[in-house]
Amino acid sequence: MDNITALGGDVYEIDTKMAGFSGITAGYLILSDRPCLVETGTSTSAPVVRDAIASLGVGPDDLATVVVTHIHLDHAGGVGDIARFFPSAQVVVHEKGARHLAEPSRLMASARMVWGDRLDTLFGELTPTEAERIVALGDTGAIDLGNGRTLNSHYSPGHAKHHVGLVDSATGDLYVGDAAGVYLPETGDLRPATPPPDFDLKTALDSIALFGALGPQRLLFSHYGPVQAVQETLERSAEELRVWVDLTRQARSEGMDLDHAVAMVRERVDERYGATSDDARAEQVELLSGVSSNVAGILHWLDRSSP
Repeated sequence: MDNITALGGDVYEIDTKMAGFSGITAGYLILSDRPCLVETGTSTSAPVVRDAIASLGVGPDDLATVVVTHIHLDHAGGVGDIARFFPSAQVVVHEKGARHLAEPSRLMASARMVWGDRLDTLFGELTPTEAERIVALGDTGAIDLGNGRTLNSHYSPGHAKHHVGLVDSATGDLYVGDAAGVYLPETGDLRPATPPPDFDLKTALDSIALFGALGPQRLLFSHYGPVQAVQETLERSAEELRVWVDLTRQARSEGMDLDHAVAMVRERVDERYGATSDDARAEQVELLSGVSSNVAGILHWLDRSSP
C-alpha cells in the first residue's frame, strides 16, 4: 500500500490520510511479538488504518495494544473504531484522558464548539471504548511489546494535560505526539502546537527537556514522520515556542485583540519558515498548527499567568 513506509526496527509509518490529504497525521505500527499501534488518527481515517494494519499481516485478533499520545481527535478520534476492528487490543492512554475515551460526549461537544460543521469532515465522531479495555497510565508506565521489548511512557503535559511521550526500548524511537510541535518534512520547518486550554510555557519546555534527557535515537512525529537529528530538533522546538510566546506577549502588551495579535504573529513568523509548495499544503499546515489556534492558546496562558 502506498501509505505505508517501513522505518526499520519492525516499525511502520501509516499515513492515515486525514480528511483525504497525505502527510498530515501518521500512525505507527510496531510489528513486535505483541503488535502495537501508536496513534489511530481520526475516526474518518480508521478504515484506512485498519486496511494498512491488515496488509502488514496483523489480523483482527492479532493487534495487542492501541496507544495514543493524547486524546485530541487527530490522534485518538479513531480509537473506538479501531477497538471495534481489533477486539482483542487493549487501549492505553494517560489517566487524564481515559474517561473521555470511555465517554466522549464532553470531548465531542467542545470539539464541535471549536470546529462547527467542519468537525464531521475533518475528524468524524469519536465512538466510546468499553471501559474494561482501557489501561490508564500514570506519570510513567510500560507497555509490553513482547519478547522483552517495551514501550515506556513519560508524562509530558505542555501541549495537553493528558499527553505522554513513548520510548521504544528496542529502537530508541521516541513518539513525541504534539509535545515537540509539528514537523513539516518537505521544508524541515518545526512549528509549535500551543492550542487552548492546556498550553503552559514552562511545562512545555520541561517536556521538551525531558525528551532530550531520555536520550532517544530518533523522533517520530505524529505530524509528520521520522527525524534523526534529535537534540538539534528538540532545541529548535524550544526556540520556536519562545519566539511565538514573545511575539504573542508583545501583541498583548500593545492591547491587540485576538485577530490583530494573530495578524501580527503571522506576519512575523512567516519569514521564519520556508514557503510551502502550494496553497492546499499551506491550508493543511494552518489546520495542524494554525496561527490562530496557537496564539489563542498562548493568550489563554498569559491571561492565567500574568493578569
